[in-house]
Amino acid sequence: MLLGERFPRILHKTASHQETLLLDWGPVMQVLVLLFWLSLSYADEDCLESNDVVTNIRPAAICTKGNDKPPESKDCEDVLSECLAQSSWIRCYKQWIVTCKSRGRSSSSFISRTVDPSEEKKKRLLNEYQRKEHPTPEHGVHIPSSALQRSRAPESKDLVVVVVTVLDSAYFKPPKKHGRRFLPGPPGTVLGGTVLVVQAGLNPLQNLSEPITMTFKHNMKVANGTCVFWEEINEEDGTGHWSTFGCITINTGNEFICRCNHLSFFAVLVNPDLSLSEEDAFNLSLITYVGSALSVIFTIISLIIYSCLNKQQPERAIGLHMHLTAALLCLHLCFLLCCLWAWRLGEQQTDWFCGALGFLLHWSLLAAVCWSALEGFHLYLLLVRVFNIYIRRYLLRLSVVGWGMPTLIALICGVSGVYGKYTLKLRDSDNSNNSTIQLCWMNNKFIHTQAVIYATTMVFPCLVVVFNSCMLGLVVFKLWRLRAGGAPNGAREKTSRLWKDCVTVLGLSCVLGLPFGLSSATYVSLPGIYIFTVLNSVHGVFMFLWSLALTYKSRSDAASSSKYTSSQRIMTTSFNS
Repeated sequence: MLLGERFPRILHKTASHQETLLLDWGPVMQVLVLLFWLSLSYADEDCLESNDVVTNIRPAAICTKGNDKPPESKDCEDVLSECLAQSSWIRCYKQWIVTCKSRGRSSSSFISRTVDPSEEKKKRLLNEYQRKEHPTPEHGVHIPSSALQRSRAPESKDLVVVVVTVLDSAYFKPPKKHGRRFLPGPPGTVLGGTVLVVQAGLNPLQNLSEPITMTFKHNMKVANGTCVFWEEINEEDGTGHWSTFGCITINTGNEFICRCNHLSFFAVLVNPDLSLSEEDAFNLSLITYVGSALSVIFTIISLIIYSCLNKQQPERAIGLHMHLTAALLCLHLCFLLCCLWAWRLGEQQTDWFCGALGFLLHWSLLAAVCWSALEGFHLYLLLVRVFNIYIRRYLLRLSVVGWGMPTLIALICGVSGVYGKYTLKLRDSDNSNNSTIQLCWMNNKFIHTQAVIYATTMVFPCLVVVFNSCMLGLVVFKLWRLRAGGAPNGAREKTSRLWKDCVTVLGLSCVLGLPFGLSSATYVSLPGIYIFTVLNSVHGVFMFLWSLALTYKSRSDAASSSKYTSSQRIMTTSFNS
């Protein structure tokens, strides 16, 4: 009997099912070939099942080929170092930390637990997992049971490996070049320089119905913090940026609570807080009170001077200065009244009079900023649109904007219930002495107080300062061109003109409200706070000095019939009727 008759024949049909090939091999070769075919088919089925379960992961990462070691043979202590050697280390790290094995004594910051989220063991195991995992004393993680159910494939009975650990933030690098897909994240530095890693299985989790909760404890002086996660942009080099998508930040004072609807690499970006001692707070308060009192006195004197100048020679510029001075008078007077009434209330709750004072303070602040913007607009018409600039009822129209817009905004805020007693907490540099400053301003309990403060007292004044700074730069350019094209004079006359031009620029800076722009210096250093406080508290004094300069010019014009110089035109900034 032939050897081929002793073993089953293997039939192979062609596409036309018409031809059959009989393979008559030896018994040994037939067994080897059958075993080889079976091993390949089982391997393909395993890869297909793995690809069905693990989404967004390449098959090569699950079904290893060649001399690559299977995931189960990787040591957890070596995962980070080996993944950092690859181009996209983040994806590599996510895959290996849930499949690695701790062969020796693992680090206390690396927590790996196996959880069975099946329905029959859900109450027994998942409820035990409701406790927080703490990879370090400063970090805590709580993963809800619904997230663990989604971390595995549907109808799967496999266990889920949950990994919680911390990494150094130096491993997360932004791209070297800003491409089109680059989106700058929020400003700040990583709190403590550590990143919290939370991973559950290989199945990516997003849009969770119950967010995971993470805590970041700290003992640092920070102004604010933002919960972020690392979003990889370039898979070739593993670069990316911090993003706040899907995360909510809660600041309790000594810790940040982050609630996110996905799993990733998490951190808190913070900005260093500028410490203010009790002595500095007292000094700044004293400067503010004294400066505001001086501003009230000198703005009243300035109004009298402007009224006299307006009677002698009516000019629209004088009318603008009078409106701006009146707004500053209301601002400083309302500020002193708000501080006095808040001190009288003490620890009592806010009352209607405190809310009314807060309304007047906010209204006068907006009016002062608006009239500063109108001064810049007036200067623009004088320097840019020199001819054909007659506007009927010019001051009346400006008054509708300068007083009407602040009134409208303040009324909307008042109807919304914004105004009340505002409490500002001050902490010493060593947190040993905490104090508060109270003011009738905007109520802390109103949910949108910070948004209203940001929009009306930061964004709007900044826009006005930018516009008026451009107008002031145009004034300097005009003066420089006229001085450069004029006939050469003596050294004494040049020095006199230089002083006049400097006084003109400084006076216009105060009229245009540029001291408001120094508010950005308060976020940088303590001297910046002092500079901002001094210049803005004595703003009324600067307006008084400007009125004296205009008075001197008016007397000089009356004694001389010569034409105005360019600097004098800019000082008057007038539209002759």
